[in-house]
Amino acid sequence: MPKVKTNSSAKKRFKLTGSGKIKRKHAFKNHILTKKGTKQKRNLTQAGLVHKSDENNVKSMLHI
Repeated sequence: MPKVKTNSSAKKRFKLTGSGKIKRKHAFKNHILTKKGTKQKRNLTQAGLVHKSDENNVKSMLHI
């Protein structure tokens, strides 16, 4: 039986915390930043957590 491969895009985008939650970055922080306010850009910098309803999908992509 072949090896099960981890989804490459998922391993670049998600990290596991010590308590088992999944960390993610916010979207809309890469380009076209001139029309976005300073407050919005600052809030998008902080990492977020994957919602509970999406955790199973992400974990299956990462084979956790």
